[in-house]
Amino acid sequence: MSSKKVRSGLWIDPRTKIVLLLLCVLTAAMAPSLFYEILLVCLVSVFGLSCGKIRYALIGMIVYMIFYFLTLATMQLHGSVQVMLVAFFGLVHKVYPCGFLSGIILTTTKTGEFLSAMNRSHISKKIVVPIAVMLRHMPTIREDWRFIKDAMKMRDVSPSLKNFLKYPGMTIECIYVPLMMAASKTADELTIASVTRGIENPKPRTSFIQVRFGISDLIVFLCFLAMFLAGQFCKGVFL
Repeated sequence: MSSKKVRSGLWIDPRTKIVLLLLCVLTAAMAPSLFYEILLVCLVSVFGLSCGKIRYALIGMIVYMIFYFLTLATMQLHGSVQVMLVAFFGLVHKVYPCGFLSGIILTTTKTGEFLSAMNRSHISKKIVVPIAVMLRHMPTIREDWRFIKDAMKMRDVSPSLKNFLKYPGMTIECIYVPLMMAASKTADELTIASVTRGIENPKPRTSFIQVRFGISDLIVFLCFLAMFLAGQFCKGVFL
């Protein structure tokens, strides 16, 4: 497969990634303890490392550990403040692994691979096309964001919480307005490009990219499945 040659990490079939995300959602929702959630985040981090997203995986793990120690500190408080913070951090611990894994999936899945995998699975275009446009749109938004930050430096404005509180009008004018304008323009360009490439053609789509399940897909799937089953049948170990 040509796409494997240009990758620095493990290649995983897009269909396997969708299954992993579903397993991660179920695992995080039914996590029996904080220790178990740490193991889940570690598993996601190892998956990111194996896919070549080393910096992303390490930063994601460090950020989660910060939330973990803040949660432990919150347990020492009393009163309504503790209840509010525990509820907030509880939501973070449920959502964070899913968002962490979603970021890895989005940054390691190419649009062509996703379309090829969905076509082989006979998924309706009404579902495939919006997701494919989103995958293609994400890198463009990041590029536009870098340009906007460079332009903001010329006006001595930084996209930080401090500047937003101090100069809300200026921050909105310099960040959100250009970003929305760029997003609207990019959406129009992507629509035109998709129609030009025959996205409305009712005939089966052909692709140079050949996607198929491999041994790496099986290993990764079994790891996430084992984590889910361990949380359900070995709850006493993680309490």
